Amino acid sequence: MMRARQWIGALALLVSVPTLAADEERESEAAVTLPLVVHAAEGPQPFDVEVARTIPERSRGLMERDHLDENAGMLFLYRETQSPRNGFWMYRTRIPLDIAFIGEDERIAAIFTMLPCGSTNPAECPVTYPGVVYRAALEVYAGTFERRGIAEGDCVSWPGSGGHCMSGSGGGEDADPGASSAHDE
Repeated sequence: MMRARQWIGALALLVSVPTLAADEERESEAAVTLPLVVHAAEGPQPFDVEVARTIPERSRGLMERDHLDENAGMLFLYRETQSPRNGFWMYRTRIPLDIAFIGEDERIAAIFTMLPCGSTNPAECPVTYPGVVYRAALEVYAGTFERRGIAEGDCVSWPGSGGHCMSGSGGGEDADPGASSAHDE
């Protein structure tokens, strides 16, 4: 009888260890931020953004958050250009968000506001389709883009971006010195 309890206890411990490690890994991933600048007509608009590069990171996004600072957000990066039919949803997302879809030229191609979905059934949550091809997407607290004068056509730069904001309109003195010609992995 005692041996059976020991085995059950050991088995329960083994089952919980991978879960704890996965939780710690998720927390450490969420803590990674990069500086990002939107080069708006009113001047450079800086943000500190979490970066979602992997499928699990992009799937989790900003779910289950109760707050997002004015200068914070999440940058979703993709290796390949995404279809206009690849959208975002608000399942298990508690706060309203603005989303900017960013094209290959690092310019904002489309902006939408997304409201939380209170349903426990993901199929009942609406999807926001960009209607444009995109390489990245930036989510911030709803209303932030309007308050800060950020609009479609503005250039967006971050460390590892292609450096498109460094030349042509939207660049110049307001260009982000942290941007480089290196592409994300």
